[in-house]
Amino acid sequence: MYTSGALLLSNDGEFIYQITHPKHEIDKTYQVTVKGEITKEEIEQLQQGVNIGDYITKPAKARIMKIDSQKNISRIEVTIHEGKNRQVRRMCEAIHKKVLALHRSKIGNLTVKDLKLGTWRYLEKAEVDKLAKIW
Repeated sequence: MYTSGALLLSNDGEFIYQITHPKHEIDKTYQVTVKGEITKEEIEQLQQGVNIGDYITKPAKARIMKIDSQKNISRIEVTIHEGKNRQVRRMCEAIHKKVLALHRSKIGNLTVKDLKLGTWRYLEKAEVDKLAKIW
């Protein structure tokens, strides 16, 4: 299983807590490639919240991005503000879809669209300030 995308590193524990703790409801957006053709009903299940074993997730924003019938895969976008261990993978398992690739494209207002795979950058002060205003 392939995982990529946004990751915040900081020596400011309070900042990371504010961004990652579910009570602050900072959105994390993922592009997920799953095996099989996903249905509108399965997307609705994600939108309502699913049982991931030890927890029922909060409703997610979810939408179908692409279905490739020939390859028997689907690409969906899922936005959550929680952060349970392997949550998006477990949510997909709950609707009987195996995750083939997972990419975190956004954390709050931060996006990785202009970063090449394996590269990093410092946050600009304005980005940190904007994140700080969210909570």
